[in-house]
Amino acid sequence: MTRTGEEIHGTGGLISGAGLPDWLAPVERAARTVAPEQLSRFLPPANGAGRQSAVLILFGEGERGPELLLMERAGTLRSHAGQPSFPGGALDPEDGDPADGGLLRAALREAREETGLDPSGVQLFGVLPRLYIPVSGFVVTPVLGWWRAPTPVGVVDPAETARVFTVPVADLTDPANRATSLHPSGHTGPAFLVESALVWGFTAGVIDRILHYSGWERPWDRSKQVPLDWRS
Repeated sequence: MTRTGEEIHGTGGLISGAGLPDWLAPVERAARTVAPEQLSRFLPPANGAGRQSAVLILFGEGERGPELLLMERAGTLRSHAGQPSFPGGALDPEDGDPADGGLLRAALREAREETGLDPSGVQLFGVLPRLYIPVSGFVVTPVLGWWRAPTPVGVVDPAETARVFTVPVADLTDPANRATSLHPSGHTGPAFLVESALVWGFTAGVIDRILHYSGWERPWDRSKQVPLDWRS
């Protein structure tokens, strides 16, 4: 399927696929071809409601090969408290027009504020279709990045971030680390048990679809359920 004009434009010239490592090619290709409904059943409201936001899905290369940058949100936050997530947040006026790269700048700015990431070492190479988080009313643009020049990261403001960590892609694809999360409401979804954390909800759903459409997914036991209060 092809992407709509709204989804592929508005990058302000900030997107480049040049010089990516070969292992990222399937992710870059998936970003160009995946349709919104292939990523989630929660899509932005047709009436335009929702707060515009962006997250940075940053791939790097560590001691164990390809890895993904994640953070754990502070337990005192008003929304999604204590959840592992991608760095990101709402669009600010300083980010500029969302139709001209504002959401990409928002993803990098939020990553800097939450993890201390140096944006100059990041190459943005793709944008996934906008998705919706009903519980918080955010319309989220997932922005894909290659950490071509890694710099130290860590907690900048404990009021926002509890910890910052990387997860090897090998751990995310390991069937032993995969499960189905069980919400008290009865809702279920993909989950990852990695780095002493249960990654679930929006973040796990996006990771799950990236692994699937990039051809990295390995068969796993979907009947294995874990509650949201899981601890390793």
